[in-house]
Amino acid sequence: MSGDLESSGMREKTADLDPTTLSKMRRALLGWYDRHRRELPWRRDADPYRVWVSEIMLQQTRVAAVLEHYAKFMRRFPTVQALAAAREASVLAAWSGLGYYHRARRMHQAARLITRERRGKFPRTAREWRELPGIGRYTAAAIASIAFGEAAAAVDGNAERVLRRVFGRLGGREVIWQRAEALLDRKRPGDYNQAMMELGATLCTPRAPQCPLCPLNPWCQSRGAEAVRPRAPRQRKTLCYALAAKNGSVLLIQRPADASLMAGMWELPSAQQGKRNGSEPVARLRHSITDTDYDVLVITVSVDDLENLEANSRWFSRRQWQRLPLTGLTRKVLRKAVDESPSD
Repeated sequence: MSGDLESSGMREKTADLDPTTLSKMRRALLGWYDRHRRELPWRRDADPYRVWVSEIMLQQTRVAAVLEHYAKFMRRFPTVQALAAAREASVLAAWSGLGYYHRARRMHQAARLITRERRGKFPRTAREWRELPGIGRYTAAAIASIAFGEAAAAVDGNAERVLRRVFGRLGGREVIWQRAEALLDRKRPGDYNQAMMELGATLCTPRAPQCPLCPLNPWCQSRGAEAVRPRAPRQRKTLCYALAAKNGSVLLIQRPADASLMAGMWELPSAQQGKRNGSEPVARLRHSITDTDYDVLVITVSVDDLENLEANSRWFSRRQWQRLPLTGLTRKVLRKAVDESPSD
């Protein structure tokens, strides 16, 4: 390990990773975690189903955005058996608003494999978890360590940032994983993994690290934010949706099953599919995805104004559309606009 670092020309205080130093680092990190960890619903116990659901939801998603969705999802599908028995459309409806819907589909597929082929028994090792749909190296190690105590390091984006700062330049991701394994506390692997992620999420942040408060500060090679790379300017676009309502129902269109994005999800027809006739928007809102900010306008139209509607359009009452797999933007639009719009 140290040979790799010497060949890169880097001199590190922790290059040798001697047992005494590693022990001190583990104690400092876990002591900090015990005192400062956030109280999150999936940390109340080590139930593998709850841990699994949380890890899938947290992929590419902030904790604050997951909290509300997690509670609703667990009420709707409290066990892996309930998830496996549900229709995919119901799972997508409960997932609506989290985005990256392939995560929900694969988790649903995995739930069915667990209940049917494994008789409801969860995998206990990271290797076994990786055999299920939607489970990669990080997720498998996180679940196995947290729920079953397997001594497997889990490196997400937050943990990787901590490790790169503490140990200096480490080269490729495989070296990062090796260093994480060396530092792993094998008596408390689940807590260690969560502590590393917690540290990266709350103190060792990309732009404003709170170095004086960091438990690993005495051994850190960086102590500060990396140089900020210039970001590409965000795009700004306008979207306009048509809201057709009658007798308390709204008209929605289903995306094709083979669509590259959000296949099978329901959404409002775009205003291009209707005649605007100078209609003033009944609702305006903003929506952001990746590098684009959208100004969203909603106009009311009559059924006669709508053109070229395909067979995959249907009317839904409020009770019905609330349980549909809607795109996140459509759900946001309906919540804002449907009560403010006149019915035909």
